[in-house]
Amino acid sequence: MIYMADTANLDELRELFFYLPLEGVTTNPTILSNGGLSLSKAVPAIQEIIGEKMLHLQMISETAEDILKEAKRYREVFGLGQNYYVKIPVTKEGFRAIRMVKDVGMKVTATAIFTQQQALIAANAGADFVAPYVNRLDNIVSHGIEVVSDIVKSIHDYHLPTKVLAASFKNVDQIYRVSMVGCHSVTANYEVLTAMVNHPMTDKAVEDFKRDSAGLYDVTI
Repeated sequence: MIYMADTANLDELRELFFYLPLEGVTTNPTILSNGGLSLSKAVPAIQEIIGEKMLHLQMISETAEDILKEAKRYREVFGLGQNYYVKIPVTKEGFRAIRMVKDVGMKVTATAIFTQQQALIAANAGADFVAPYVNRLDNIVSHGIEVVSDIVKSIHDYHLPTKVLAASFKNVDQIYRVSMVGCHSVTANYEVLTAMVNHPMTDKAVEDFKRDSAGLYDVTI
């Protein structure tokens, strides 16, 4: 399982990447807005924190030609390399753009996915990642975990190289359940990632170890 941070808050990113084995950051306009920085300031700051790890950067253009132009421009301005993933929503123009962006040697994350067919078409277009929105599906009673499971199965059945990057999580249980259906990767916000690695019984065990070690651990370190 590949874990990524779905935030542009720099303090959150510094803490998460200091402690956790995360492989990248995912962004979109809403995340940038919540982080309080414009694109020109946020991207270099994020790069400084994550180094050569993956940066999934959302495109906002509407036509395939403009999406390609936008993707190239960000690559040039920010000096992005093989860690750069162009996030493209799966509109009709988006499906065209996936192939066009891939043809010039850039990687693609197809995003805003709500059905198995959207994901499968994006995978056939060449997307490296497909990003279904789990909690948003659950909110409209569309069973986000089942949709992720169907996407994973289709990619496996058709021997496609695309990975599933599940997004939009409200709680740890949703991440647990997508991991159990074979999802390749997840991206989650600071609160969910922090909750995922903490447990009160772990804290109790550490306190017990500390108490019981008194007078026994006599090797100087």
